[in-house]
Amino acid sequence: MKNRIVKNPSSKRGIKRLRKLQKSIAERQLDAILISQLENLRYLSGFTGSSGWLLISEKKTVLATDFRYVEQAKEESPDFEIIHAKRELSAWLPDVASDLRLHKLGFEANCISYNTHHKLSEAVKTKQINLALVPTTDIVEELRSVKEPGELEFITKAAALIDIALEKAKTIIRPGITEKELAWEIEKFLRQEDSEGIPFEIIVASGTNSALPHARPTEKIMRPGEPVLIDMGARINGYCSDLSRTLFLGKVDKILREIYDVVLKAQITAIERIESGMDALQADRLARSIVEEAGYGDAFGHGLGHGVGLAVHELPTIGYSSTNSLADGMVFTIEPGIYLAGQGGVRIEDMVVLENGKARLLTKAKKDLSF
Repeated sequence: MKNRIVKNPSSKRGIKRLRKLQKSIAERQLDAILISQLENLRYLSGFTGSSGWLLISEKKTVLATDFRYVEQAKEESPDFEIIHAKRELSAWLPDVASDLRLHKLGFEANCISYNTHHKLSEAVKTKQINLALVPTTDIVEELRSVKEPGELEFITKAAALIDIALEKAKTIIRPGITEKELAWEIEKFLRQEDSEGIPFEIIVASGTNSALPHARPTEKIMRPGEPVLIDMGARINGYCSDLSRTLFLGKVDKILREIYDVVLKAQITAIERIESGMDALQADRLARSIVEEAGYGDAFGHGLGHGVGLAVHELPTIGYSSTNSLADGMVFTIEPGIYLAGQGGVRIEDMVVLENGKARLLTKAKKDLSF
């Protein structure tokens, strides 16, 4: 599976994203915003380096990065003014803000450390610059939550790749193999098929380990009759996918078969009934109520799903405390689970996109217990 790599958004698409952001900045009565979250940098500028800052105002778009990435930034972000940041943020940003006559600068509160903020605040005071640092959250993330057709194309390719990877995993699973061995074989297959690394550490959890929602693969040997929970993702041109299946080696334990049926019913119900315009809390309730009615409510401790895009966990958040609303163009997981300590767990996860008010499956792997 070979994929054409597109490093930077087209000028037209990039300008459209910046215009939306500049509108949000104006609505918050800010003069500019400082972007530090790496996925947000890539979304807005096309820059793929591991260190950089965007300073965006109504009339100015600046990308600052260190020596390692200056030339890369020029290539990937030709529409941005590139600054070679030779020192830390507090050493150069106050002067740039002063030159641009900025007085209210938003920053991503979830991404800047206390130490960085403290140094920047002290530098502003020392230079006697009239600049207020205003914390913001999720401004760019909200824009990213609704996918453009080009983004959906890469997500769809990443989803198709993990469907194939699951079928590959089924040919490898057998009594005697370890969790680590299976996880490595899956990762190796994904890399060989052009995944850009993996967006998160692959989960392979067998037996009682499957009751740990975010278990790490161990040297544990798989045995007949055990559940094997697999959670994996791929990345194509920066865009992620996410899939979970629970398989059984041979005869299925009665209790585990029961919770498998409950989880599957909860997931199918949510997929069929989730609609655009629905609150994420309502979407979560569609599946959670089924799990609770079956008597396993306390064993379903995480949310129903999460957005997937440049990050494997992004907006919208679909859970019992979410304040997000669902809209056409959003891509997210639907992944109910039941986890019984000392016995085992079941999670079934698929990715969907909301289109014409309804959820359409992006991952299409089979949901058979045995294989």
